[in-house]
Amino acid sequence: MATSAVARETVFALRRQIAKIEGTLPERLEAPAGAALVDADVTPQNLTIVRRGLAVAPPDAFLRTGAEGLDAALSGGLPKAALSEIHGAATRDAGAVAGFALSLVSLILKQGPRLPVLWIGTAEIFREAGFPYARGLHAVFGIEPEQLLFSEAPRLLDALWTAEEAARMTALAAVILEIRGSPQRLDLTATRRLHARAQNAGRPVFLLRQAGEAEPTAAPVRLVLSTAPAAARVTIAGPLAGSIGRPAFTVNIGKSRTALPGQFTLEWNPDERSFEERRTENPVPVVSAPRRGKDPAAASGAVLAFPAVASSAPGDQPSPRERAAHRRPRRAG
Repeated sequence: MATSAVARETVFALRRQIAKIEGTLPERLEAPAGAALVDADVTPQNLTIVRRGLAVAPPDAFLRTGAEGLDAALSGGLPKAALSEIHGAATRDAGAVAGFALSLVSLILKQGPRLPVLWIGTAEIFREAGFPYARGLHAVFGIEPEQLLFSEAPRLLDALWTAEEAARMTALAAVILEIRGSPQRLDLTATRRLHARAQNAGRPVFLLRQAGEAEPTAAPVRLVLSTAPAAARVTIAGPLAGSIGRPAFTVNIGKSRTALPGQFTLEWNPDERSFEERRTENPVPVVSAPRRGKDPAAASGAVLAFPAVASSAPGDQPSPRERAAHRRPRRAG
């Protein structure tokens, strides 16, 4: 038994080194307490195999969005105790980025205690993108207005300091830091500190990037958000023409240590408080090939510019006078 335990520890140490080289999430490299090392083809129900069995993590370490395709691509969802980056390429995407972040907060409050959420930003970002609508918070996301706290910092350095101090607090359900552009102070060192504080506190920190470049950060996951056309409202009689349905987002996996790049269109269900993936249908009708023996297509006959000789009637033949005219020599002028 001792030899077997030592062998398992040795194999797991080797897998840790391989996972570090490949860039697997650090929090997924630790085996749960009391859990034995598992192979890639043997997966207990209480464990999740990450990157071909190189590491294991409990399933409750991830925040599931409800969209099966996105959750599967992210190896179970967004990490709860980590820094996650939500990126908007242009200023016009600020509403989509904020709405997606509030949707994630709604999922967090739905699962655990309804603790307050701190939203940190500079005066520039709040002046440009505005604040969330109080009545919409409760109607769309189920968030009470008093649960969402705002901290407006005069400088980016103050906003980063506030976010680091708030990230270590367990009295908050989540911390949101909204940054505009690509400031130099938001580098790997600053994001590493935010990620470490989130890991120690076991709370998520969402970094909202507005109108900035996709620069290197310590966030394990980067999602690029943009607006998607809303579908029509669905009624008993069918889709209601000219109506506006649920909010929709186009989500691109810009960076992930355990997932491949992908694009998804998600709709937020304000009643169920969850995301639903919109399946894109092919607008061009596809006709399957006819199967032999069941409703075969009728065979097409010969198409000619004049009636066939064998099928022509006797009256259709030229008269003797017309036949003689056909035999006359052709005039050359």
